Amino acid sequence: MIKVAVLGYGTVGSGVVEVLEKNRELIAERAGHTIEVKYVLDKKDFSGKPIENKITNDFERIVQDKEIDVVVEVLGGIEPSYTFVKRSLEAKKNVVTSNKELVAQCGAELLAIAEENKVNFLYEASVGGGIPIIRSLHQALTGDKIEKITGILNGTTNYMMTKMFNEGAEYEEVLKEAQQKGYAERNPEADVEGYDACRKIAILSSVISGQSVDYKEIYTEGITKITAIDMKYARKLKKTIKLLASAKRDGNKISAMVSPCLLGGEHPLYHVDGVFNAVFVRGNMLGDAMFYGSGAGKLPTASAVVGDIVDAVKNKGRIVMPVWAEEKVLLIDKANTEKKFFVRLKGTMEEYASKIEEVFGETKKVLLEDVPGEFGFMTEEMKESVYEEKASHFSNILHMMRVEE
Repeated sequence: MIKVAVLGYGTVGSGVVEVLEKNRELIAERAGHTIEVKYVLDKKDFSGKPIENKITNDFERIVQDKEIDVVVEVLGGIEPSYTFVKRSLEAKKNVVTSNKELVAQCGAELLAIAEENKVNFLYEASVGGGIPIIRSLHQALTGDKIEKITGILNGTTNYMMTKMFNEGAEYEEVLKEAQQKGYAERNPEADVEGYDACRKIAILSSVISGQSVDYKEIYTEGITKITAIDMKYARKLKKTIKLLASAKRDGNKISAMVSPCLLGGEHPLYHVDGVFNAVFVRGNMLGDAMFYGSGAGKLPTASAVVGDIVDAVKNKGRIVMPVWAEEKVLLIDKANTEKKFFVRLKGTMEEYASKIEEVFGETKKVLLEDVPGEFGFMTEEMKESVYEEKASHFSNILHMMRVEE
């Protein structure tokens, strides 16, 4: 029998316990061992509840118990998660986590400690919830050089963008509804400013490059400036707007970015709506592939955690997760990345058509009959630095969005 300790009994932690109990026989068959939760670390009072006899608020009991083979960290944040995970690995216990902040910031160090102690540090649930993207990248796609990853990695913002697109609703309205439904936190900053997606693309970039990608160095732009009018332009262009996190290999460098983008119906991520997540991957041998599923929520995330627990049990004494170096990969400056740009301009098309042509060259112009006093145009592909220089010739730009091809 394999004994497990779960650090944290919140949404994901309670889900992990539920999955392990409900699917006990199936999991035992796949793992080759019965898996039992011996401890749950939590400070809350669970008197009279079935979990009561497993609750402890003393981490020392867990780390010093030689029966514990796997520690599941679902506390979130850096501390005390980092300390608990590091000490567990040093005590030669496998660790499974869903903590994207911890993996993005400390992943290289913790993977190295795990390797040194011949145990596994597994983090499938830190990116994409229930989507098996990490496992796919380091197992199924081992023979491929991954050239590009583009993902919808945050269910909250995707739900909001979908509502705004389909219903013509404004940002504040859909945010309030998302909070009421439990999709958005009371303080939604991590989601709506793109920080959550940024940490996830940093993890994926580290996996495909084999070196550390510092999420603090990735250009990140959230959805707070997107309006119902932007969505009208998107519909007119037969496109939609999604918050995309992307990483692209260029030799020994990576370009990475998080921002709202216009994308057309031919793009595989166009139809990913609601709280769902998807990751589009391009490999030099595979070509294109897409991974789609529930990106968040109690049971989808718990399912990914349990999958890692089973991996740890089946591979006891054998390292299955690739280690990425603490050395940072070179990130390409945003100024040198290339995109098309969609620009909303205050004024009339007749007034500015010749100046736009003079500065930007050939563009596709868009006019909304029910939105007077402005129009939009789409540029040809150019570097961000070139766009910024050209845009400096106009003092009446209302909004700019990048276009994903």
